Order: sequence, then structure tokens, then C-alpha cells
Amino acid sequence: MICNFCYRACDIKEGGEGYCHVRKVHDNHLYSSGYGYLDALDIDPVEKKPLYHFLPGTKTLSVVEAGCNYHCDFCQNWQLSQSEKSSNSTFVTPEKLVELALQFKVPSISFTYSEPIVWQDYVINTSILAKKEGLKTIMVTNGSFSKESLKVLYPLIDAFNIDLKGDAAYYKRVCNGDIEPVLNGIEYMVEKGCHVEVTTLLIENIHTETIIKNLGKALKQRGVNVWHLTRFFPSYKMKDRAETSEKFLANMINIASASGIPYIYGGNTSSVYSTFCSNCKRELILRDRIDYSVRKESLRNLENGYCIYCNNPIYGVFD
Repeated sequence: MICNFCYRACDIKEGGEGYCHVRKVHDNHLYSSGYGYLDALDIDPVEKKPLYHFLPGTKTLSVVEAGCNYHCDFCQNWQLSQSEKSSNSTFVTPEKLVELALQFKVPSISFTYSEPIVWQDYVINTSILAKKEGLKTIMVTNGSFSKESLKVLYPLIDAFNIDLKGDAAYYKRVCNGDIEPVLNGIEYMVEKGCHVEVTTLLIENIHTETIIKNLGKALKQRGVNVWHLTRFFPSYKMKDRAETSEKFLANMINIASASGIPYIYGGNTSSVYSTFCSNCKRELILRDRIDYSVRKESLRNLENGYCIYCNNPIYGVFD
């Protein structure tokens, strides 16, 4: 049976499983083995996703099921992404999850930490219910959508943070993946009017100025407005590699800024997290460097999504 959740389109035989180890076939039925079994359920600042232009200053209910369709050597959440349902998982129905979000009085639910594309049946069922209750939905993803999943997910997800990890060679060598479905997914979601922010984890001595220039050009051509460049810290199969330096990050941000993308941020850094008007350059949204919290008084610098100083429209969803 062909799984249409991601670009791999695995042909799964009876008793077998897909590349992600989540999608399986039993008794001629294709299913997700960890459906509803959550390995984490937390209240996070939405900025932690990272999303800086979507409901800034609010909290989100973050949930994760195990599994991923990539095997990135640097994975920062490998305990969740490179595993299957564990004995510590807790079963939570979509109905109960929406009930919890309402109980916690958060405006959104985030599907995050592993790869929601491979457990999108749970994402879909939860999002349908969340919409009925006026909740927003967020998907933090590697962007390896199938054509079918793009069509299903875009009406249900309000905001995407999509990883663009490197160039084509990097995807093959480090991630066991493919860059083309990711670029296609970014372009599709932007064209459909979804809120999209992109993240690139920078690994010093692997990512180069040329790679960042080319990624910036590709993102600009696809209409991306927000790009997060974050520092790598040793993890998983790259524990012997040094963390990315602040100097390297600063240089890459400078290179990325030449792309014309208006809002570029550093992550995992001691540098400024604030949002500046792309026109008058005034500081509009101030964020704490430790816990990502937004200084609520700074939100007064926006009025209906416009800079109060020069009336320039600021990309994002602010209420």
C-alpha cells in the first residue's frame, strides 16, 4: 500500500513499515502506529517554535508523537524523532487535546519537536476540532510534504515553521533527504497565504557563505519574509563537533541580509531577538534573550499590523 503522507511515497507491504517506522500495514490496513500517543505536552512561548511574527507574546500548547522521515546526523530532538511510541507515551484523543488547550487558555496548538508530517492523521483530526473552537494551529516541520498532504494541510494549519537545512548535497549527505519537496512546500504554502517562517540550523565548517547566499535567493524568490538562522550545538551523531560560534552566526546573518528577506533573526544566541520595522528601522517588538518572552508594552508599537512610526505593514498575524 502506498503511503501519501510525505514525498517518499513508501510502498508498504503487509506486516511492513515505511521509512519513518510510524506508518505500517496490518490486515491490509495502513495506519500510524503511534496515533494519539504523545511523548510530550508542554506550554511554550510561541517564539520558541520559532515563530516571531505569529501571535507574538502568546503561549502555545506543544505536542509531539515519535517519528521522522529524515535521519539527520545533527538532530537536536533525536530522542523523539528517531524512536517509536514508548512505554512513557500518554494516549490523548484529539478531543481531549483541544479540551486541554481551552482549559489552559492558550490561543494555539503546536505540532512540533519530531516530524508531524508522519503523524499528520492526528494533526488533521485535531486541527479540524481546534478550528471549531476558534483555536489556531501551528506545524513545525521539515517540509517534506507529498503533493496530497500539501492540499490537505494548508486549510487546517494557520502557521508553519519549515526547516530549510542546507543545499541539495547537504540534504543527501547529512539528512538522508531531498531539498526539492521542501522548496516546493514552502512555495505552495506561501502562495496559499499561510503564515510561513523558515529556519536553518547553521553548522560551522559545513554551511558556507555560498550556501547561505543561494538559500536566501531561493527563499526570496518564493516570497518568504521571515528567516531564522540558529546556532548548532553538539547532538546525536555530531556530538564531537564544536558548537557554532557567535562570530560565524553574525557573519551568516550579514550574508543572509543581502537576500532582501525583510526579517532575519539569530537563534540560540546572545544577540538581539527584537523585531525592527523593515522601513524606518525602529525597534517594534522586544524579546527576552533567555525565555523568549515578549515585553508586552512593545506590542503597542504595532497597530493593526502596521508600524506606528511610519505606517509600514509588518508581515505577520498579530491578533
